[in-house]
Amino acid sequence: MTLGQALCGVSGILVTPFDESGAIDPQLLAPVIDRAVAAGVDILTVNGNTGEFYGLSTSEAVTMVQSVCQLVDGRVPVVAGIGRALPDALALAHASVAAGADALMIHQPPDPFVAPRGVCDYICAIRDAAEDVPLILYLRNDGVGLDAISQMCSIESVVGVKWATPNPMVLKRAIAAAPDHIIWVGGLAEVWAPSFYAVGARGFTSGLINVWPERSVAINRSLEVGDFDQARALIETMHVFEDIRAAEQGGANVSGVKCALAMLGNDCGAARPPAAWPLGDDQQTTLKHFMIKNGLIS
Repeated sequence: MTLGQALCGVSGILVTPFDESGAIDPQLLAPVIDRAVAAGVDILTVNGNTGEFYGLSTSEAVTMVQSVCQLVDGRVPVVAGIGRALPDALALAHASVAAGADALMIHQPPDPFVAPRGVCDYICAIRDAAEDVPLILYLRNDGVGLDAISQMCSIESVVGVKWATPNPMVLKRAIAAAPDHIIWVGGLAEVWAPSFYAVGARGFTSGLINVWPERSVAINRSLEVGDFDQARALIETMHVFEDIRAAEQGGANVSGVKCALAMLGNDCGAARPPAAWPLGDDQQTTLKHFMIKNGLIS
């Protein structure tokens, strides 16, 4: 399977495991990765937002990409998240390429003073460090405008965009304005996938794959054959999981996944501040009912 084909499937965003002392413990991901690959997840991302990218030091992010590439061992493509201050982004790009990452996902800079042309310069600098490894843009704010998005997509080595704003009609216009070779991936998980597919996106990112990869794959396969009714029915069965993750202004995003992993007996530790940890009692009760109802735990 080519990278382009994989991007049209399920892009699983791996958590970052921590041990009891709070240090990263990548080996705890082994059963998560094995389960996801066995279920048919098409591509795995390390150092994404569900991986608490902004809660990791650059050295921790380097260790994570090195470890994940070893654990995946070529079974599916690995995408490595890149971002933060440009020197850190370049160091992480070099390390990710050396580790064997198949593509680099560039986090949209969260700096409060971002110029659209400055973002293009940022992407170009990472491109120059990436040694021809394909680049995927991660857009969480479409306020940069269609002209800037089109310019970003026209940068050599950019092959895809993970669209993570709840504006499908803006996505439609961005697709029309950008080069034809760009693959547009739904970046707001399963619940938004049908809306994004309807305007031209393919595939979607998923944190659910850490817990229930079979459901994510089934949703994607339904969308790929145009069975939107089946996809919506499958999404309805996991909607409560995403509602839990969306709580506290999205601060429970990682916490919901890690709490569910602990219930599965695959404890990957706590979520680091500023994430909401632990989940509230009501959230934990709701999550446990969800896990039991769907046969994930007894």
